[in-house]
Amino acid sequence: MTRGFKKLDENATIPERATEHSAGYDISASETVTIQPDEIKMVSTGLAVQLGDDEVLKLYDRSSNPVKRGIALINSVGIIDSDYYPQEFKGLFMNISKEPVTISKGQRIMQGVFVKYLTTDDDNANGKRTGGFGSTGEL
Repeated sequence: MTRGFKKLDENATIPERATEHSAGYDISASETVTIQPDEIKMVSTGLAVQLGDDEVLKLYDRSSNPVKRGIALINSVGIIDSDYYPQEFKGLFMNISKEPVTISKGQRIMQGVFVKYLTTDDDNANGKRTGGFGSTGEL
């Protein structure tokens, strides 16, 4: 099993941990995007992630984003399932300030944490992913 990030775009940055005890890999934007006040925009990373069958990549906001940059990862925690590979994963950000906010290409915008998960003994999930963002159905 291979676990790791794959560049899909020449502007992508392979995520790294800042210290040997950091749980999260710093994930950067692969494009420059301006978000207007109260607007929500999807921001490209230019990356795909390969995971084990019982793993997920959780995307968390950088703690400095709301105060220093006026943006927030709007869904609180992004979940990248193992069957999302080889699709590009992105961040969904909202401008919570009163001014336009520009996210620059190469700017660190999220942290990714690899996590193993469990399923119930009577789990019967048998569906197959057919697309990218939001592709597993609606309520």
